[in-house]
Amino acid sequence: MFRRRTALSVSALAALAAAPLLAACGTDAHPGAAAVVDGKRITVSQLQAKVRDVREAQGKSPQGGQMISSTGRLSLATLNGMIFDEVLERAAQDAGVEVTRRDIQKWRAAAEKRAGGAERLQALWLQQAIAPDEIDAMVRNQLLLDGVAEHLGADRGQPQGQQKLAQTLSKTSRSMGIDVNPRFGTWDDQEVILGETKDPWITTERPAEQQQT
Repeated sequence: MFRRRTALSVSALAALAAAPLLAACGTDAHPGAAAVVDGKRITVSQLQAKVRDVREAQGKSPQGGQMISSTGRLSLATLNGMIFDEVLERAAQDAGVEVTRRDIQKWRAAAEKRAGGAERLQALWLQQAIAPDEIDAMVRNQLLLDGVAEHLGADRGQPQGQQKLAQTLSKTSRSMGIDVNPRFGTWDDQEVILGETKDPWITTERPAEQQQT
């Protein structure tokens, strides 16, 4: 288990350039699949369930209308994140990085304290289309990224470190044979990104209080 931690940007892994929720579709080779990653199908129904989870949570917020408007193309962003999750998981396995439940709880507690409470933190993430029940997964991804960067000796706060991490993720992505349903766009192994989505995973905030070893 590693010790290095960084702050999770509220936009981390929540690229917000996304397509509207689509009806079930699939390629001839993979019917019903939104994407196939290393032989594993990400189904359209799984994608839709995640999008509905976000929309339902946003709908309950006083700022729901504004949130929904600002994340109008949500399906593509969600699929981008689902694919990236698989790439990151593989990269972490290759680097021997493990994240425990305790790591997640400790990091989240610190984030909630900085945000002014658990509800405030949930509201901040919801603005970036991260449903409350996805927060632990997002924290885990952040810790995995930190662990992979640490394994590589890459400082994510420096351009050289970002480039080194990006190269590793790109190499991992290429090895996984990612095939995306054309209706959702094309996966870019070089940028580790889907279609027109952005790659906020490569940018992190690093408040002084989080520079712990």
